[in-house]
This record gives sequence, structure tokens and C-alpha cells, in this order.
Amino acid sequence: MSVNMPELLIEFFSEEIPARMQARAADDLKRLVTEKLTANGLTFASAEAHSTPRRLALVIDGLPERTADVREEKKGPRVGSPEQAVAGFLKSAGLTSLDQCEQRDTGKGVFYFAVAEKKGRATAEVLAEIIPAVMGDFPWPKSMRWGTGTVRWVRPLHSIIALFGGAVLEGSFDLGGAQGKLAFGNSTRGHRFLSPDAFTVESFADYKAKLRAAHVVLDRAERKAKIKADAEALAAQEGLTLSPDDGLLEEVAGLVEWPVALVGTIDEKFMDVPSEVLITSMRTHQKYFALLDKTGTMAPRFVVVANTVTADGGKAIVAGNERVLRARLSDAKFFWDQDRKTKLEDRVSKLGAITFHAKLGTVAEKVTRVQVLAAEIARAIGADADAATRAALLSKADLVTEVVGEFPEVQGIMGRYYALGEGENPAVAEAIAEHYKPLGPSDSCPTAPVSVAVALADKLDTLVGFFAIDEKPTGSKDPYALRRAALGIIRLILENGLRLNLTQLFKAAHGAYSVGGFAAADGVATDLMAFFADRLKVTLRDQGVRHDLVDAVFALGGEDDLVRLLARVKALQTFVGSEEGANLLAAYKRASNIVRIEEKKDGKSYDQPVDPALLTLAEEKDLYGALSAAGETARPLLAKEDFTGTMAALARLRGPVDAFFDKVTVNAEQADLRANRLRLLSQIRATLNAVADFSRIEG
Repeated sequence: MSVNMPELLIEFFSEEIPARMQARAADDLKRLVTEKLTANGLTFASAEAHSTPRRLALVIDGLPERTADVREEKKGPRVGSPEQAVAGFLKSAGLTSLDQCEQRDTGKGVFYFAVAEKKGRATAEVLAEIIPAVMGDFPWPKSMRWGTGTVRWVRPLHSIIALFGGAVLEGSFDLGGAQGKLAFGNSTRGHRFLSPDAFTVESFADYKAKLRAAHVVLDRAERKAKIKADAEALAAQEGLTLSPDDGLLEEVAGLVEWPVALVGTIDEKFMDVPSEVLITSMRTHQKYFALLDKTGTMAPRFVVVANTVTADGGKAIVAGNERVLRARLSDAKFFWDQDRKTKLEDRVSKLGAITFHAKLGTVAEKVTRVQVLAAEIARAIGADADAATRAALLSKADLVTEVVGEFPEVQGIMGRYYALGEGENPAVAEAIAEHYKPLGPSDSCPTAPVSVAVALADKLDTLVGFFAIDEKPTGSKDPYALRRAALGIIRLILENGLRLNLTQLFKAAHGAYSVGGFAAADGVATDLMAFFADRLKVTLRDQGVRHDLVDAVFALGGEDDLVRLLARVKALQTFVGSEEGANLLAAYKRASNIVRIEEKKDGKSYDQPVDPALLTLAEEKDLYGALSAAGETARPLLAKEDFTGTMAALARLRGPVDAFFDKVTVNAEQADLRANRLRLLSQIRATLNAVADFSRIEG
């Protein structure tokens, strides 16, 4: 605790808070309280929030004993103003007479000022108001009423610790109805079973220590670390490793206050079921961690994390969990065995009963479109078009299997298993599994040509369809995950170095739809390119590429080959990062600004060719020659996509441009010389803009 600066400790103790809500709730508690402290003029040194299944806690250190005295001034009307204006001012300031005001000469006249001195308040009084206000504003995703109360909270609330400087704050939270008020106190309870008795606390250090003695690990990060370390240690004892699962670790940390890891066994009869199904069943329904052998194959073992210590070392807990798991996996095995009795191809017709979107037809119709598009992409990238067509046909068939119906997370993956079991081409089976990928920035990106073709076709069909019916992402809303689809396409293209004409593909996907009421293909393609430009900025920003450089290249128009665009952007970034490039950019902006101003003033353009006969000074002749040479050198280099060489050619303009601005007066008295020099500056702009729109580049 800070010297002479009291500490605030808050705990809301309740029934079990859903695991998925705890971390966000701790953040919300910290945010709401600190915002209200700041609004009341209270400073603090640090704030730390915690969550367990039954409690939210917050400690704030370094609060003052009182809020500061405040002097508030309000400027009124000028002395001598009409009575109505004066009366309005007095009313707004809460005064009754001008005698209560000061008169000050502001340099623009003498004005009335209302001055109010507000004495500071005891921080304890402010806190007693803040805590119930925060509780009333708490943004739980779901909440409930209980008993006869009228107030909503995530789960029934039992007690509130509210300590300031070790003393209980005077206050309460009104639960409403006959339940009345829940007074602030200094007591809480430990683990529900291991240490259920109440105990009092004096400070955060005391609170945390007593919780640990009462079998509660308060710190969420510490609980996660303990769960992971204990599970890894148990796995190592079996000669196995823990299958990484950060999402499950996060969830389990929200289910236990005193984690105890135990190892259970999976019956061998279930091990022929695909491991993805076993793992999904265990993590989704039972919150078990899977274990892997030395080859990375799932082992017939699992780790369950109990919330208690038992006299038998957890044997009964393990036996109970093994019994429940057998029932779960029996269902999974039954579904797996039943699904293999029907071929994937025979399931395709059933996709006609599943609606993709009301305006975009059924999943069966989507499959038909994706087949055509996948074949076209396959031919463009040198993949097997027949295999891509076959994979597209079967790609969604596992949606109507029993396993995927029970475990939607394994769609695509199950299609691969069924396809391999039916003797399909391995490339086709792999494409079925991978056509949803990549699902996010941390997901792997397909590299097999057939997989890439089908994955691109599926995402392109989705994007074009939703853009054609004007269902585009808005703000933070993206119900059809179109941003993710675009980022997936960008990764598929860039990571595989694919030379594809995106506009052409957008139009091909648009043409595959037979549904009416669509926006025109050209408009959809234009909108999608703008959408991709924004998504590309996100992707390249993570690689350290500036967004304005992406803008500068996209602004040229007609560039929809992402590989070529990226090469141009990276060459541009290297160029503007060099001394020559930075100086040339500054010269470009200077030339462009002069031309723009003069064109606006004169009401005409200076884009016409330069007249060599009117070049009188050596510096303008040198610049004209350098621009001509740069253009001649750059054009073939651009055609060969040698963007680095193009930038090097442009860099040679720096000297002639600098000399021109040092020695040449653009606004010469002779009208013809002035116009010719403006055309020369316009040529600087045109020469550089052949590579990128330099006006979009920030200085």
C-alpha cells in the first residue's frame, strides 16, 4: 500500500459466474470504477481486477483521503447588459443577486463572473456512491433476478466487500423487493466445499492470503499456469504431451478456484473414431484436455481438472468422468459408423434442403457455382481442374452427416475422412478438409493447388453474392464474416504467390449466380476491390507496411494482381524510406502544389507537353532531359515488374529537381516561359505518378 494513501478493496461474491463472462467482467469492473473515480477528481496509483467462478474483485491503490477543493468560474454578460440577459445568467449560476458576482475587465470590456468554491469531500463518501452506481450499470451479457428482488445480476449475489483504508464503507446495494439492501462488509467465503466458512479481511494482501488458505487461487493467470503445468507434468509421467488448447485452458480457469489435475483413460474401442471428433467431444462437453504420443497422435488418455481435493486422490472423480465420457464417445462412435454407410456423393442432393441465404439460394446451388469457379481458378494456377471440380462437389456433403450435426466444429475435416474411406483422390479429400481455411490470422493457409482453388472459389462466391445483394459489413458488424473471407483470399493469393486477376474472378463468380435482383457485375467488382484494399492494409500493416503506400498504389486504378501490387508497395516503401526518395517526395509535393495553385488561379491545365525551345536555363534543360531519360528507363522496367529498378531510375531525378528549384523562377514575367515551366513541373508529377499516386503518400 502506498504511504499515507489508502487502498480500496471491492469484492462481489455470488453464485458461479459463467466462465466465458469472467475475464470481461473483471475488465468492466476496473473500467467502470476508475472512470467514476476520474470523473469525481480522484487520482490513484494502480488498479488491479480479478475474477474466479464465484467472485469479482478490484483493488485500487494510492487514493487520496479527500477530493480536492474546486473553484468554478462562470463568465456572464457584459456589465450594463439588458436585465433579461443578467437574470438568465444569475439563474444558470444558481445566484440571486449581482452582489454575489465579481466584475472583471477582460480587455474586451467589463464582464460579470460567478465564482463558486466547492469544498472537497471525503473519498469514503464518494466511494459509497460509486460502488452501487457501478453495480447498477454493470454490462453483463446475460443477467437474472432471484427471490423477490428486482435488481438483475449475473447470478444471485451473497455479499459485498467494500474496504477503504481497512475500514468498511458505509453503504449498500439495494436488491429491490423484499430482499432489501445488501450492506457493504468485510467478509467473504473461500472454496465452496473445502473452506465454506466465512472470514473477514483487512486489506488486499490479507484478502489474497486468506483466500489461498481457504483453497481459492484468486489470480486467473496463476490458475491457468497451474492447470497447464500440472497437466503437462501428468502427461510427462505417462510419456505423453499435452495437446495445446489455449481456448480450453481459458475456459477451465473460469470453472475452478482450486485446480486439481487428474488423468483418465479412454476405452480403446473408441480410438478408431477420428481424433478430431474425440477431442471435440471431450473439450466441448466435458472440458477435458487431450494427450498426444511421441508421434503427435492422440493417446487414449485425457486430463480432467477438478475443483476439489479428495481423500482418495481423485480416483472416484476420474472413474465418474470416464463413465460419462464412455457415454459421450459411444454416441460419437455410433454416428461415425452410421455415416460411413452412405457415400458423400449420395449426400449432395440433400444440400438442396439447406438454405445458404434467402436471396442466394441453397447450399446445393452454392456447390454448383463453386464447382465452376474452382475449375477456372485451377486452370489459372496450374492445378488439376477435374480434381478441383470433384472436391467442390463433395466439399459441403459432410454437413448432412450425423457427426457434423453433433459437432459442427469438424465440418470439412470429416469430409476428408469419409472421402479417403471411399477411395477418393487424396488431393480431393485434402481440399474438402481445407476449403474453409484459413479461418483466421493464426490458422494455417492451404498450399496444395487443388485445396487453394476450392478455398478461393468458396470464399469468392460468398463475397460476390453478399455484395451483390448489398449485405456488406458495416462498422463493427459483419454477420457473414466477409472481412474474414477477404483476408483469407488475400492470404491464399500472397502466401502461394498466385498471379490472379481479381476483377475477372469477381465477374466470373457474379455470372455463376442465376438469382435475380443483383447489383451489376462491374459495380460489385469495384466495391469489392475497395473492400480488398482496406483488408490488404490490415494484412500489410502487420508486416510493417504503411497504409498510405497501399493507397498510393491502389489509386493508380486497374491493379488487381495482389502479388504485383505487393511487390510495387514494398519497392515504394524502400524508396520513400531512403534519403533520395524522401527528398524526391518532398520535391514532388512542392511541384504538385505549385501546379495545382497556378491551375486553379489561371483556370486551366498545364498537363501539355513541354516545349524544348522555351527552355532557357541549364537547370530546366537538365531537368527536362532527366525526366525524359527517367521515363524511358522506367517504362520497360515497369513492364518487366522490376519495381526496385524503376525506383532507382526515379531516384536519379533528385539532383536535377533540387537544382531546378534552387535556380529557376517558375513564375517568370514572360507568360510563355512561365507556362512552359509549369508544364515541366507537371511532368515531374506525371513521371512519378506512373509508379504510384505520390499525392497519397504522407510526408
